[in-house]
Amino acid sequence: MSIETMQAKLELRELVDSYAILTDTKKISEQMQLFTPDTRFSVYIGEHRVSETNGTEKLEEEFNEHVSVVKRYFTTNAQHVVELNGDTATGVVFSQMKMVRDNEDGGEVITDYSVQYHDVYVRLNGRWLIKERSSHYIIIESRLLQS
Repeated sequence: MSIETMQAKLELRELVDSYAILTDTKKISEQMQLFTPDTRFSVYIGEHRVSETNGTEKLEEEFNEHVSVVKRYFTTNAQHVVELNGDTATGVVFSQMKMVRDNEDGGEVITDYSVQYHDVYVRLNGRWLIKERSSHYIIIESRLLQS
């Protein structure tokens, strides 16, 4: 593996980890800088696509709506498999995400998500960005959070 390939894979790993960190800290406007302006973001539950958003302007609106009802996030990224082709790449990120929300009874509900992100990346002006992201929610489990 060449030094250039290793460098690109490291930069792409930093990109997907930055996405998770910015989600956890609810820094949505900063998170949008990780995407191309014409990005396409899709969400799948099992095999069913439940949403598709085009462009960072609309994506930022949707992410802000979502974080307004989530009290806390905690994300861990695992495997990140990447195929490079010059200034483009594809990748799959395996991720575990937890979200805590209030429930109607005054308690908190925690939802665990096992997610695979299928990505298309492009390098623009020397910087890797996410052009397309398909979020595939494989396992979803919710329960009351114990204090």
